[in-house]
Amino acid sequence: MEPFIYRRATDASQALALAAAPGAIFIAGGTELLNWLKEGIVRPGTLVDINGLQDLETIDTAPGRLRIGALARMSEVAAHPAVRRDYPAVAEALVRSASQQLRNMASMGGNLLQRTRCPYFRADAPVPCNKRAPGSGCAALRGADRHAAIFGWSDACVATHPSDVAVAFAALDAVVHVQGPQGAREVPFGDFYRLPGDRPQDDTTLRPGELIVAIEVPASAVAARSRYIKVRERASYEFALVSAAVGIDLDGATIRNARIALGGVAPKPWRLRVAERALAGRPFTVAAVRAALESGAFSEARPRRANGFKVDLAKRAVVRAAVGLGAGA
Repeated sequence: MEPFIYRRATDASQALALAAAPGAIFIAGGTELLNWLKEGIVRPGTLVDINGLQDLETIDTAPGRLRIGALARMSEVAAHPAVRRDYPAVAEALVRSASQQLRNMASMGGNLLQRTRCPYFRADAPVPCNKRAPGSGCAALRGADRHAAIFGWSDACVATHPSDVAVAFAALDAVVHVQGPQGAREVPFGDFYRLPGDRPQDDTTLRPGELIVAIEVPASAVAARSRYIKVRERASYEFALVSAAVGIDLDGATIRNARIALGGVAPKPWRLRVAERALAGRPFTVAAVRAALESGAFSEARPRRANGFKVDLAKRAVVRAAVGLGAGA
């Protein structure tokens, strides 16, 4: 770990001013950033501690939407009665994230800013990784790719995004509120993360010096009838091989609207919009869900040598979520 300057902000304006220093980055819970510092993944000139921004800790469940402050802790959001009742996929995704101790410390904004769990990105010894050293190459292209992406990857990077709750936010059309040197703006969740292309070092569409202040999820019948399923290689404290967030709005036994997002399969949460459109107007049955998943929803998938199983596993995860929401036989 290299030396850096530590500064503590007391409000958003001060935090943004401090972040203008060369090499400055924000720190909140630090559950991810401390690992980056110890592993040499980041070498900040200044750490701007934003834990003093108490107005970013709120969980607001006013009618019509859920607004989660960026400094709200994951465990607090997961346990909130209104979140569990009206946005169950969000609560379920958080409960299945990390350990209880980490959830008690980790902030919601920080969770969204996690970087890949690719073993080459996290390697102790120097290996080619375009996220850590742009232009060095991607070791996973010819190495271990069991956990690699099947959607959205490029020859520069085949890593997946690790956040669980980001998958639920993607399915429920969340919006990320940010503040920066140019003022405040709202970023639709589908536009928040970048695909790697030829610049995999840029994970999000955040601009220099911008700070996440809140995540907002609109209230809806889809959000209220939603579920998150996580498939992993061990029962606890493990990242998803594949995950699925599914929300259904029903008119009687007929699907009015459906939302499906996958995790563990792409550099960002991956919406299955083809399947969503195929489900509209169909009876809410397992057969209808399976048919929608076979209607071209995976036509963009590009499995690699060792991860082709993710295609079938993702389909099974979506069906399992649908059954949990009451899909008929």
